[in-house]
Parts: sequence; structure tokens; C-alpha cells
Amino acid sequence: MEKQKFEQSHKTGFAVLLVLVGTCLVLGGCEGLKGYSNESLYPDDVCSVYVEMFENKGFRRGIEYQLTDALAKRIEAGTPYKIISNRNRADTVINGYIEGIRGSTYIFERETGRALENAVELEAVVNWKNLKTGELLIDHRPVRAAASYSEWQSQSFEYASTLAANRLAERIVELMEKGW
Repeated sequence: MEKQKFEQSHKTGFAVLLVLVGTCLVLGGCEGLKGYSNESLYPDDVCSVYVEMFENKGFRRGIEYQLTDALAKRIEAGTPYKIISNRNRADTVINGYIEGIRGSTYIFERETGRALENAVELEAVVNWKNLKTGELLIDHRPVRAAASYSEWQSQSFEYASTLAANRLAERIVELMEKGW
């Protein structure tokens, strides 16, 4: 008899606990989570972007043109924004500078010491300013990208630097997204 009362009280206590946990979850457990959304990943108050020519503080010239061109194409293709050629008519301006261009070797041939695989790493600092409000949407954010190349596959430093500039442009466009 006492065993039945003991089991009955445990079942009742467990049921009460389940009801309390369920109530807590329903009333406040998911307030901070939004789940899926159809909202744009990019700020809604921006329609157009003026892309300034990036400065190059490195010794290798020409990469600043590749990066600026790749960034303009990425913005046009991957965001809801239009690229504007007149700064005075744009909502925002994006600019920056290439801080470093580094080359390194990944793999050497054992017998001759000749490089089999090399890499190019680009580092840039990016700014994005809303010209209507004066707000800095991206403020001096460092961004890096790298690409490898092999002379054995008829690839050159120029090939890898173009690839790295495209990857850097892709990362800059990712920075343009709103925070989650």
C-alpha cells in the first residue's frame, strides 16, 4: 500500500515538473530566436554604392585595380545594391587600402629545392560609409584572402593574385551583410 502511494506521488510530481518546464518553454524560451526569415541580409536603407579605387601600400602594382573591379562586380551580382559611377549620387561609398601582399612557398621539391606550390596572401582594410547619415557601416575592418599557384601547372603569381583579389572581394561583400 505504501509502495503504491510512493509511486503515485512520484508520478504526480513528475507530471507537475513536466507542466512547469513546458510552460516556461512556451512563455519565454524562444523570445530571442527569430528562426527563418525572408528579410534581406543587407541594410534596407541603402540602394546604391560608389566603389572608390583601393590604395596599394605594397610594392606590387596592379592588384588594387583587380580588387576594385572584383569588388564592384561582386556587389552588383551578389547584393541588392547598384554600383554608381558618380559619388555625389550614391547612398554609400566603400573604400580601403591593400595593406600587404605576401608571397610564400608551401612545398619544395626534395632533390632540387625548387618550389612546387606557392601562395599569395592579400590583406586589406575596408571602410563603408553611409553618405546620407554619415554612419560608418564598416570601420577599418581588416580582411584577408589567399590563393595558391604552381609553376608546374603553368600558373603564375599574377594568376594567384587575381584569384586572391576575387576571394578578398567576396569576403568584403560578406562584411556588408547585417549582423544576425
